[in-house]
Amino acid sequence: MRNDLLIRFDASAHGAAKPIYPVREDCDIGESGAPDTLVALAKDNNFSGELGAVLADESGVLCGCGDGADPFWAAAVCEKMRSGVYAFAQEMTPYDAAMATLGWLLGGYKFTKYKSAPNEGPSLVAPASADIDQLKRTAGAVALVRDLVNTPAGDMLPDNLEQAARTLCADHNASVSVTTGEALLQNNFPMIHAVGRASTTTPRLIDMQWGRADAPKVTLIGKGVCFDSGGLNIKGAAGMGLMKKDMGGAAHVLGLGALIMGSGLDVRLRILIPAVENAISGSAFRPGDVLASRKGLSVEIGNTDAEGRLVLADAIDLAAEEEPDLMISMATLTGAARVAVGPDLAPFYTDDENLAAELTLSAKETADPVWRMPLWKPYDAMLSSQIADMNNISGGSFAGSITAALFLNRFVRDAARWMHFDIYAWRPKSAPGRPTGGEAQAIRALHDMIAKRFA
Repeated sequence: MRNDLLIRFDASAHGAAKPIYPVREDCDIGESGAPDTLVALAKDNNFSGELGAVLADESGVLCGCGDGADPFWAAAVCEKMRSGVYAFAQEMTPYDAAMATLGWLLGGYKFTKYKSAPNEGPSLVAPASADIDQLKRTAGAVALVRDLVNTPAGDMLPDNLEQAARTLCADHNASVSVTTGEALLQNNFPMIHAVGRASTTTPRLIDMQWGRADAPKVTLIGKGVCFDSGGLNIKGAAGMGLMKKDMGGAAHVLGLGALIMGSGLDVRLRILIPAVENAISGSAFRPGDVLASRKGLSVEIGNTDAEGRLVLADAIDLAAEEEPDLMISMATLTGAARVAVGPDLAPFYTDDENLAAELTLSAKETADPVWRMPLWKPYDAMLSSQIADMNNISGGSFAGSITAALFLNRFVRDAARWMHFDIYAWRPKSAPGRPTGGEAQAIRALHDMIAKRFA
């Protein structure tokens, strides 16, 4: 993410910058305010205003906005122009300059860790009305999530994820403690240990804290399964292909944490990440095993590929002990959530009506879509076990995402407010500002909601 190169702050550069004219599919290009030469070029090339379409000459750039619903249309110019200085034309009404600028920044993202790619690209003269510092923080947080998810598992195992957390802590003067290996058993995190013990990289619980001690407590818990083979219930090749992203929940809480700390929100922030690799060896936990949990509930293992909820449960129980004002868990937990809402929407669960309404409003205002799912209590019986307090799976094909959330709900205790996100953390198809690959979901909406709730 080349934030410093993508934005210019010198307002005097506006006059020399090439203007960008947004064009909708249902509008006459002649009404865009673009120069006659550019309008004529558009008509000669059958330019229709399709989202992502870009056409330029010496006088300016036409950028397709489609039906006008996508606020990040300007990303297409950043993605397709190799160099130059640009500025939004004065005729921007009714487009949101701040969202278009964020789109520009998101469009500048490239995952180049394993490529010899030149550090070049166009730059945008910052609109006077936009809070550029906050937009850069937001784009930087999204880039952090994308980078962590895109990194191959061989370079993003639990020790690497710990280092990413330590780097973030150093950047924001936060504290961090890590419980590793056998110390997990000594400190009563048996399910985190069980899931990660088969790997050559020891499992760990990362515990980050920031903010004044008496501020409202906001706790984020992220699933850090750095690679998921499925364990002894091993996945097939197709199912294992994207499992480098199974630490997407951890990536999201780090990105959201970066936003919260960078914005200086007056909260006591805690981030908990159970970081493990669900590997296969002689010490792997087995189908049919019964695991103890931190809360004291026994869990029969119906399937070792439902491991994320196990490590989250121990971390959630720890978080709930101090009764935070807001507790949010984020995880790439179930394929059932993808079947239900597809890859674009971030499904979430909560029993707090006010919290759900606040998030829904923030999601709309930030163009960061979410969808509320039901914590349908009658399905709780699907998690029953004949030999333990509960099973880690329902044993059937119904309501997989709901039963996973209900499993976690048993460990929430009496926390005042809890939300759970069953995210995908990946884009299978690109759109302006959102390339194929790792993606941040709901962190912009959550940051907006938290900022308003604890203002």
